[in-house]
Amino acid sequence: MTAAPSRNEDDVLSARDLYRFYRAGEEETLALRGVSLQVRRGETVAVVGPSGAGKSTLLACLAGLDEPSGGEVRVDGVRISHRPETERARLRARHVGVLLQTRNLLPHLSVRNNIRLAQRAVRGRPAVTAEALLEQVGIGHRGRALPRQLSGGELARAGLAVALANSPAVLLADEPTGELDGESEQLVLRLLRDRALDGSAVLIVTHSAEAVRVADRVVALSDGRAQETGRKETSHVLR
Repeated sequence: MTAAPSRNEDDVLSARDLYRFYRAGEEETLALRGVSLQVRRGETVAVVGPSGAGKSTLLACLAGLDEPSGGEVRVDGVRISHRPETERARLRARHVGVLLQTRNLLPHLSVRNNIRLAQRAVRGRPAVTAEALLEQVGIGHRGRALPRQLSGGELARAGLAVALANSPAVLLADEPTGELDGESEQLVLRLLRDRALDGSAVLIVTHSAEAVRVADRVVALSDGRAQETGRKETSHVLR
C-alpha cells in the first residue's frame, strides 16, 4: 500500500509522485521514487525510516527548499514546486513553517529578532508578536538572549517559535527532538501537537519512538519509497 490517503478538502499539504535524482559524474542516485502523501488540517504525521532512506530530501521538497525532479507539491491548494526560488521562498514564508535540526536561528541575532526577521518576509502586520510567540513556547523571558546562551531545550523551543512566526498552515519538523533529554522532548512534542490541534498540518521527520507515539499516522520511507504503516484511531495525550 502506498502512502497516499484519499484527498479531501482538509488536505493542506499534498505531494504527488515525487522523484528526486542526484547526479555526480556518471553516478546517479534516486533519493525519492514516486512518493505520494497528504497531511490534513489538524493532523500530525510522522515520517520514519533508516538513514539514507530519503526523509530529509522529502522534507526539503515539501518545504520548497529543494525542487523534485518529478511530481508536485501543493500547500493549501497552491503549487509550491517547479517555481523560481524567489516564488518558492515567498510561498514558504507565508504558508510553511520549517523547524530544522540546526534550529534555524541566526547566531548573531537575539531570539526575538530571529522571529522578527522571519516575519519581515511577509507583508503586513504579523498575526502574532514575537513576544507572544515566545510566551507560547514557554521562553518569554529569553527574548533578548543569543542562541549560544540557550540550553538545548530552549534552542528547540526558540527554533519552533521562528517556524511559527507567520502562523503557517503547514509545519514541517526535521528531527526536532534528536538532541533533547526526555523532559524537553516531551515539551517540544506537546507544542507540535498543540499546533495541529490549532488547525495546522504537522509533519515530523523522526527517529523518536515518542514522536511516533503522538502522531495520527506514520509513513515509513525505505530506499526512496513510502508506505503508510497504519492510521491510528485515537488521539494521543503526552504525559
